[in-house]
Amino acid sequence: MPLAHRAVSMVTERMPKVVDPKTHAVLDYVLGGACLALGAFLWGRNKRAAMAATMCGAATLANAMLTDYPGGVRKTYSYQTHGRIDAGLAGLTATMPAFFAFRGEDEAKYFTGLALVETAVAGLTDFDAATGKVIEMPVNRPA
Repeated sequence: MPLAHRAVSMVTERMPKVVDPKTHAVLDYVLGGACLALGAFLWGRNKRAAMAATMCGAATLANAMLTDYPGGVRKTYSYQTHGRIDAGLAGLTATMPAFFAFRGEDEAKYFTGLALVETAVAGLTDFDAATGKVIEMPVNRPA
């Protein structure tokens, strides 16, 4: 897995950043929903994998809802911070099979795929793009 993860990172670093904030928000919600659906699907087969998928989905959706971008609900932190958290979530998703002790089982392959998709989306996203919010700087007025 680390080799595939590294390869995706290297390839997407050299590609143009084609994913804008709105598209990224949609992809975040789709990926979070896919993780939650995976958790429901795996519940009867492997409870540890189901819990791991549910946690990844909840973390991905929370990150999307707390970001200041189109689709963000609470707008707690910047789009650039969201990008850093995305990188961490991709790594977390990749290591969930080891954390939950199902590394050698078939269910671990889902997490490898999810982590690669998260890495590709983050790598193709322009986190410096304007999110539509105008920040007003305070005016220094003489006392």
